[in-house]
Amino acid sequence: MTGSGDEPFITAVKPLVDAMGGEMIPPDEAGPDDVVLSWEGADVVAVRLPQLADSLDHILAAMERKRGRPLADLDRKAKQEIVRALEARGAFAVRHGVETVASALGVSRFTVYNYLNREKES
Repeated sequence: MTGSGDEPFITAVKPLVDAMGGEMIPPDEAGPDDVVLSWEGADVVAVRLPQLADSLDHILAAMERKRGRPLADLDRKAKQEIVRALEARGAFAVRHGVETVASALGVSRFTVYNYLNREKES
């Protein structure tokens, strides 16, 4: 997958791929839905993007790591901020997105809908 001159490129894109929940694979193993990245005219690595539902789980885990504790332990205001941030990222367009977020926040689906509606009213 890597030649000696490709290492800086792969090192540079790895944090982005990890943050998305993607997987780096050799370019010759890329499928039609994978994204092949080239460096200096040569295909260096392919990125297999996660399914949307997997991305939501990955985003929630990253939010938990960033805050240093389970999202369910946050106060109501912080949970509302999480819901706003997730809505901006399209989390609720994913099938079962509301249920997944509600479970991570330790609240009901109804509460997540209330947070979403409260945001739209302000």
